[in-house]
Formats: sequence, structure tokens, C-alpha cells
Amino acid sequence: MAGNLTLTMIKPDAVKKNAIGGILKMMNDGGFKIVAMKYMHLSKTKAEAFYAVHKERPFYGELTEFMSSGPIVAAILEKDNAVEDFRKLIGATNPAEAEDGTIRKVYATSIGENAVHGSDSDENAQIEGDFFFSQQERF
Repeated sequence: MAGNLTLTMIKPDAVKKNAIGGILKMMNDGGFKIVAMKYMHLSKTKAEAFYAVHKERPFYGELTEFMSSGPIVAAILEKDNAVEDFRKLIGATNPAEAEDGTIRKVYATSIGENAVHGSDSDENAQIEGDFFFSQQERF
């Protein structure tokens, strides 16, 4: 359903810091239901495909290198107004500007290593969810 789903990835920096449990708890405490989840390592090719929308941007190579540098946790989250509410929960891309109590304020260390990804629109949430999960993997 449009408006009720969003995609997140717990990025390699947060996985490396063993922050998966804490981040998932913040999601649950924020009222999000996990409807699909997997622990995986993105290949460089898969990271490039996911971030193809940014291909012309100067940070594309660094981003795809980082996202393929270690395991991630991808998940589809469900909640009314999921995209907007999740963007509030994760906080600003720059953790120095993120509000207290947001995931990035707690777990991110820089703009580049910002702990989590969150869909930026209902349309992208659908596209991104389909990128990682078949219908049989959603509950």
C-alpha cells in the first residue's frame, strides 16, 4: 500500500559497529513493523544498480564502494505515513545536524558513514523494496 511502506538498509558502518540490534529496537520503538528483512553483502555491481539514480553525482563511486564494503541489513518497514515518519526517525544525513534521539545522531559518524538508508518517497520505497525482496519474502 502506498504510504505505508518504506525501505531501509543498515549500512556497513553500523553493521561493523554491531549496531544492528540497537537500530532495529529504535525502529520497533518508533512504531514500525518489519515485513521483510535480510542480512547480505551487496556486490559492487548490485550497489551500482541500486544507486544508479546517483550515477552522475560526484559521490557515486565512493558511495557504491562503501555500500559494497561489508554486510548490510535490508528491510521493508510498515507504518502509516512510513516514508515521512522514518525520515524523521533517522534524522539528517549529517549526524552533526541530526536531532537528538534519531538513529543517525546515535549511530552515524559522518555524512558518508551515516548508519542507515531510508526511502525518500513512496514511489522510491516501492522501487527499492522490489529491488531487494520478492512478494514471497514479505510477511
